[in-house]
Amino acid sequence: MSDPSEHIVIVGAGAAGLMAARELARAGRKVTILEARQRCGGRIHPLPASEFGYRADGGAEFVHGEAPVTRALLRDAGLSLQEIEGEQWSFDGTRLAREDRRDLHEAELQATLRGLKDDLVVADFLRRHFAGDDYAPMRRSIERMVEGYDAADPERASTLALRAEWMDGGHAPLARIDGGYGAMIDVLAADCRRHGATIRLGTVVSALAEEGGAVTVRCAGGDVHACDRVILTVPLPLLREIALPAEARAKLAAADDIGFGNVIKILLRFTRPWWRERKENLADMTFLLSDQVIPVWWTRYPDQQPVLTGWFGGPRTAELEGLDPQGLIDAGLSSLVAVLGLPRDDIARELVAAAAINWAHDRFARGAYSWATPRTREAQAILARADGRVLFSGEALYRGRDMGTVEAALASGLETAERILQG
Repeated sequence: MSDPSEHIVIVGAGAAGLMAARELARAGRKVTILEARQRCGGRIHPLPASEFGYRADGGAEFVHGEAPVTRALLRDAGLSLQEIEGEQWSFDGTRLAREDRRDLHEAELQATLRGLKDDLVVADFLRRHFAGDDYAPMRRSIERMVEGYDAADPERASTLALRAEWMDGGHAPLARIDGGYGAMIDVLAADCRRHGATIRLGTVVSALAEEGGAVTVRCAGGDVHACDRVILTVPLPLLREIALPAEARAKLAAADDIGFGNVIKILLRFTRPWWRERKENLADMTFLLSDQVIPVWWTRYPDQQPVLTGWFGGPRTAELEGLDPQGLIDAGLSSLVAVLGLPRDDIARELVAAAAINWAHDRFARGAYSWATPRTREAQAILARADGRVLFSGEALYRGRDMGTVEAALASGLETAERILQG
């Protein structure tokens, strides 16, 4: 068993860090969390209710799949889930229509995926098995899903990982937390503190060193923390910015085999839900897909909040690298104008609040979330080993179905804590 008197420093107060801290503190360990931001949550980023009429999510928003760790945590906290209902619409460049989610080649795709023995990247899979012109709409649909939903690059993303996500997944509907993910983070942070964990905000970790059977954690502001073990839960790109002991640095080389994608998210609050008044009867619209600059939008349906959220994920977000938040908001409005065919001035006049987050520009994230390449599972096994004084944890290390999700972060944090406690 591990030493109950050991002091554990956790770098990052996102979902993984808080979950690990809560479990360790509950078991009587001395825990210090060092968080670079002036808030907990990491890529869970609540926006002010005063601006959007509810506690909107600038980062993670949906609960995906079965999510057993998330759902158990919410039950314990007395937080409820609202399942996503309504219709999905699409714009083909000329007209709006309810999305036909069936594909003529769906059965063939599923059979080919089921028969796949060796992994290959998605682009090669499509070129090898679905190269003809007849398959072009299906290829486009799959590429859009890989880029937009998984924030991944089809030229690098694992087909077997996506097969598990698409075909072997549970059947729990997409849902939101009443109060947003921020409410869950509040509960986790309060639990950590109640069990004796210390959370230090505004503390940027710059280097770790092993000295005489202990770890020294050096911070950019000059603070130094001595401890027995460190758990690093920061996003993959930030791990490379922390000076690490030789053993941990060697392990980190495996992270090159894990993909990490970007997302741009735009929230627009209007005076009223004007899209419900259109002749196409969009009153029950949830998602709206197009090939515009900001290609995906969703409503709060069945909530009546007059908010539209825009989403652009994957490698092509680099095309908007030069835009500041206002530039992204303008791009979002232009995309809505093109899809919904309304005068821009009419839509702009209705706008009362807006926010835009390009997660690649966030200095403590440098992107949104991870995705699997054909070599990712092997890399995760190396990084998740609890065989030293410096451990890695977080959504990128989750080996289950829904990598890149809050569930992945919570489950990884829980697993890391359990490995320490089991010694």
